Amino acid sequence: MQEGVFTFEEATRLGLTGNDLTALVRSGQVTRLRHRAYVLSDVYAAASPDAQYRLRVHAVLRSRPPRPRGLPDRASHHSALALHGISFFKAPRDVVVVESQSGPQAVRGGMRLLSQSDADTYRYGDVRLVGAEAACVQVAARDGFEAGVCAMDSALHLGKCTIEGLAAAVELVPAARRRRVRAAVEAADARSESIGESRTRIILLDAGFAVIPQFEVREGRTLLGRVDFLVDGCVVVEFDGLMKYEGIEGKVAIGADKDREKRIRRLGYEFVRIVWRELDDPVSIARHVAEAKRDAQRRSVLAVR
Repeated sequence: MQEGVFTFEEATRLGLTGNDLTALVRSGQVTRLRHRAYVLSDVYAAASPDAQYRLRVHAVLRSRPPRPRGLPDRASHHSALALHGISFFKAPRDVVVVESQSGPQAVRGGMRLLSQSDADTYRYGDVRLVGAEAACVQVAARDGFEAGVCAMDSALHLGKCTIEGLAAAVELVPAARRRRVRAAVEAADARSESIGESRTRIILLDAGFAVIPQFEVREGRTLLGRVDFLVDGCVVVEFDGLMKYEGIEGKVAIGADKDREKRIRRLGYEFVRIVWRELDDPVSIARHVAEAKRDAQRRSVLAVR
């Protein structure tokens, strides 16, 4: 029920001592995530990076001292996003952000304490966190436009929030940062299915291209496939995640994608494929897409002749 996470106090209630916990950590059976916060090592090792961070947030919140009076501590920013199951980009995974009556404080021991905001409180098991809309706008305010759009795209795609809810949540952030946050809300799109797709769309739009996400390519009434983006009506842009082509299933996917690409190209579209490492060079991406657009237009002219 606790995902394998527990606190020093919970362990001692079951009869373990501090020496017992130290021995379990040294033997590799238990991983210490922070002072008085632990997780079973086999659970942690089997988890994805996103799930590992969620376990860290869960364990740290459980280890926070109870507040007999006033508001209880709760996760916020990207730490709340992790508990909501929402993807995020750029924010540090070695820091847990907690709203507390004892905040604000600088990062200490992998935790950043902030003052309590006016956001509503939600629950993840028996720990508390801010809502998805509040967490998204907090990320946009602190980590910037791109990080905000990525978080909002994921939240919208998963049905965790609405554009209207995000727009209302903008009032939760400092006035000086609301313009940036509103721009992120306006740019958010539920059709992006991954952080990579969100970042790709931002780059394409910033370069001045007209972009249609999740475009269905048809030959007559036959659906050839749904592509990540159609750019300026003639270039198909696909973001290829690293996991997509791993293992035996990945080899099958490569063959299917090549066949689909060949059929789509016959309709006159050009293809540009982008991988994660290329997202740090938006100028190069814009150049490749512009070149592909010229090739598509050239082919169209030749076809007419």
